[in-house]
This record gives sequence, structure tokens and C-alpha cells, in this order.
Amino acid sequence: MKYRNFGRTGAMISEVGLGTWQLGGADWGSISEKDALSILHKAVEKGINFIDTADVYGMGRSEQIIGKFLRETREKVYVATKLCRKEWVERKGWAEKFTLEMARQDCINSIRNLGVESIFLQQWHCPPTEWIKSGEIFEHMEKLKKEGLIQNWGCSVESIEEGLLCMKHPGCAALQVIYNIFRQKITDQLLPVAKKNNVGILARVPLASGLLTGKFRRDYKFPESDHRNYNADGTAFNVGETFAGVPFEKGVEFAEKIKTILKPSPEATMAQLALRWILDHDAVSSVIPGATRPDQVESNARASSLAPLGAEIHKALQELYRKEIAGAIRGKY
Repeated sequence: MKYRNFGRTGAMISEVGLGTWQLGGADWGSISEKDALSILHKAVEKGINFIDTADVYGMGRSEQIIGKFLRETREKVYVATKLCRKEWVERKGWAEKFTLEMARQDCINSIRNLGVESIFLQQWHCPPTEWIKSGEIFEHMEKLKKEGLIQNWGCSVESIEEGLLCMKHPGCAALQVIYNIFRQKITDQLLPVAKKNNVGILARVPLASGLLTGKFRRDYKFPESDHRNYNADGTAFNVGETFAGVPFEKGVEFAEKIKTILKPSPEATMAQLALRWILDHDAVSSVIPGATRPDQVESNARASSLAPLGAEIHKALQELYRKEIAGAIRGKY
């Protein structure tokens, strides 16, 4: 496992991290606590020292399982969490504003769930664009940092516009963005600005909800409780979080074309090569794929040891994106 500087935090984090939406036990189908802990221990075994979670994943369950894991391991692990989406779920919509008191209580709850003294990185969880433009939510973060509840803050965003707005605030240490072979616009429009401003970049949805593993067929059916079923068209939340905003059947078609360019093999699977594509961009601090089994964690971690893809492959993927994929992307981008 290789490690990269995580922007203004000063931490050296594994370039392949672990996303833990799945560990909440909702939106991806059920997962037992025992299996979730096995995934976390496998991650550390493979050199992963960065874990991303959120208070809304399982309504606190993901954080609580990570907290139990932190008590079991002796390794140094950086944990980032997120706030404000839990209230969105509970209210069935956004409040008019998110107050300092609400943010403070969310931090206190996450600290309790994780069993830590303070939060390494607290992130706004895809807040409304209006909140980002106002900037008040970032003032909240600075106050929480002074209070010692958080060490660093950032924002998980849905669009390039939102990311650029966040980086205008000098305290913004990190951005979390949807970034994968299906969504390449960020490469030129956001990453250079992040690099210039020393803002860490976390790449989420790196495998487009599994499409970039190349394992799905058009007739595949997901369980009703899986967001890849109920949010395939953005019915529940931003469609970009599911299949990166690409219609499923179209995504399967694109994945087949990508496979012919990447040329996966037993030594380098399509998923590993898709992660490698992201890692070839040095502005990215860490790519954070999720997992439902320990062997998936092990496989994802191997992307760190692969050689860069090379200019010809990058050019071919860029051409495919521009000519065919870009026009199929739905949702905020």
C-alpha cells in the first residue's frame, strides 16, 4: 500500500481507503456486525489506514461498528465522518438552515459512536447548494474546530460548482467527490484547483456502484432494499450516487467498451484497473470504494501496487467519455 499527503490535514493516508456506507446495513442489503468487523480488520491488514463513514449510514450503525473496531485494533487509523444527512432523512427533507447547535450535537453523537476524543475529519454530507453559497455552515465548522470537537473539516459535494465554492474557504481541508471513468469532467475542472490550494480529494463511487467491475448484465435485478434498485433513477436522492448517474443498462454497455480498453486479466481485474485510473491523478488523496466482503477489500487494495495505465489508455478512455458517456450522465455534476 502506498500513502499520500492528505492536503491541509498533514496526514499521510492510504491511497486506497475504505468507504463504509455498506456497513450501515441499509441501502446495500443486510450485513452482519461480524462480517462488517471482518471487512475493517482486513482493510488494516492490507495497509488501509483511512476509513470514511457518515452518521446517516444505518442511522449511526456504521459509526458504532467502526468504534468497536477501533477498540480492537492497535493500528493508527484515520476516520472521517459526515453530518446533516441524518436530519434530512428524519425530516424527509432539508431544514431551512442547519444551525451551529445541530452541527455540534451531530459531532457529539459521532464522537460517542466512534469512541474518539475528537473527529479527525468532519464533512458536510452533500448539503444544499444554497448552504454552500451562504458559507454559514463553514463558519460552524471553524467554531467546532476551536471547541476541539473536530480536527479538520471538509465537504462532500455533488457538483464541480459546489466544490469550487467550498475551496474559497481557507479552512476547507478536503473535498469528497464522485469520480470515476464515467465522470471525468472533474479531471480538468476541479483537480487542478484542489492541488493548487492543497485541498485533499476523496474519490467516492469509484466503481460506479459496481458497474465498473464489469460483472453485471443488463437483466440483473437488485434487491428492493438496495439503492441500485430504488434509486436507479434518482427517486430517493441524487441519481449521481447510484451508478454515477448513468442509466443501468447503458452503464453495462459502457462498461463492456471500457473493458476492451483496459484489457483486464487475472493479475489486474477491471475493478482494480478502474481504481488505478483514479490513482493515476496525483491530486487524488485516496479512493474510497466500499465492500461487502473481506476479499473485496483485499482486491481493491491491490490497485495501489499496479503500474500507471499509460497515456494511450488514458487517451482512449477520455475519447470514449467525450463521445459517448458524457451525454448519458444524469444528476448534478
